[in-house]
This record gives sequence, structure tokens and C-alpha cells, in this order.
Amino acid sequence: MPPDEELRYPSPPPIDSTTTTDDEAGWVWAQIKAEARRDAESEPALASYLYSTILSHSSLERSLAFHLGNKLCSSTLLSTLLYDLFLDTFASDPSLCVAAVADLRAARVRDPACISFSHCLLNFKGFLACQAHRIAHKLWNQSRRPLALALHSRISDVFAVDIHPAAKIGKGILLDHATGVVIGETAVVGNNVSILHHVTLGGTGKASGDRHPKIGDGVLIGAGAIILGDVKIGKGAKIGAGSVVLIDVPPRTTTVGNPARLIGGKEKPTKHEECPGESMDHTSFISDWSDYII
Repeated sequence: MPPDEELRYPSPPPIDSTTTTDDEAGWVWAQIKAEARRDAESEPALASYLYSTILSHSSLERSLAFHLGNKLCSSTLLSTLLYDLFLDTFASDPSLCVAAVADLRAARVRDPACISFSHCLLNFKGFLACQAHRIAHKLWNQSRRPLALALHSRISDVFAVDIHPAAKIGKGILLDHATGVVIGETAVVGNNVSILHHVTLGGTGKASGDRHPKIGDGVLIGAGAIILGDVKIGKGAKIGAGSVVLIDVPPRTTTVGNPARLIGGKEKPTKHEECPGESMDHTSFISDWSDYII
């Protein structure tokens, strides 16, 4: 089997009662290092970069801390300071690495443009922004808010992703393309959610308090969708690209348009069985929604 094809469809470790999160993290890290070695051999111009970013490190946490530190540093916020901060935060909370592994798996499985785990780790700004946000969120909860906000500003500057450090983000998250994603202070995003570029999870004005959307597990939010206010998007719902959502969306339904309307109608909306956040099916509802023909 050709090397590219072999790495395109990696087999996860067998899941049984003895499988642990450490087993999965170890398997993913081994995959990343094998991919980096292959790429360093095939493209010598990247050999030094791959060695310093991946191959010289003993764990995913160290590699990620080093890479994020170099990405987010500035002339006054040094990469060495950020590396130590990120590494200490990873060490204090193992769930951060668990979430990073879940995000890597999500990108690898859901995004056909993701050719390897190492490609995601090095180059997918949605993945990197999400990992950096989790560190900022940890700092926010530790009442280190000036540092959390400084990190939030750097994430926005570097990755064009604006996630308030107080926002709660689950695991298995795919921020696909990621440019222009905005997630407000009191927003909550569940597990196994996929969000496309230019999505806004925003408030409705200058009122304080709980004012941002709550996104259930397995939700898919299409490109350019806007969800405003303290509304609930039910588990497994699908928000069509460009939709403007101002009220709750029931679980496993599809809503499309501006203003958004439920496919099948408000009284008996059509329900789907698959998990849109994982299937990434953006368009199957079209025939039920419109007779639009180009």
C-alpha cells in the first residue's frame, strides 16, 4: 500500500475494557512522530522545523506547548515564557491533553483535507486556536484573568479566531477553516461539534449575564451561520450555512435561512438519525427545503 494511502486511513488502537485515554494519546503521538519522520525524509527543507517542533519532544503536550508558544509569542510576550506556561497548564490538568487528542481525531476523520495528524497539529489554525483557548479558559477559572485576556488577544491576532476565555468548549471539536469564528463569553459548546468559518455565537446587545448560545453535543454549524442570544441548539441539530438563529432549535432537526426555519415546519420538524457534527452532511436537506434550481 502506498505510504500516503496508509496514513490517510489510520487504524485506532482496539477499544476494550482495558483501553485508557493514555493508550489513545500514546497511539496518536506515535502516529504524529512517524508522519513527521516520513515528511522530514521526503522534504529535507522541513527537516529542522519538524525536528524542533515534533521529533525532539517526548510527548504531545511538550510538542504542542512548544508550537503554540512559537505561534503566539510577540516581542514582549516571549516564546519561552509561553512554553513554560502552557506546559505547566497541561501538567496540572490531564483533561487538556485528552481534549487535544479528541480534536486531532475529529479533524482527521471529518475533514478530507486533513492528510495526517501531524498536518493538523502543525497547520490547522482551528485546532491550534482551540487548544490555546482551553489554556486561556483554565487561567480564567484560576482568576488569572489579565493573562487569560492577553492570551485571548494573541489567539485572535494570530489565528483570526475570537473565543472569550470564559466560554466553555467540549472535546472532539472541529473548527473547520476557522477564520472569523466568534464565540462569546457565556457560550457553551458541547462535545463532537463541528463549526465552519465565520460562525458567530453572539449576544443580542449590551445586557450582561448569561447571554450567549448553548450548543448541544454533535451539532453541525455551517459557514457564516449566526446564532444570537441565550438560545439552546439541541443535541445533533444542524444549522445551515448563512442561517440566522434567534430561538431554540430542537434536537436532531435542521434549521436554515434568514430568519432560520425548521425543515418540515415548526409543528412537526423533520428529524434525522445521524450525528451531523460527525457526518459533516451540509446539504442533504436541500430537496426538502426548496425547489431552487440553478
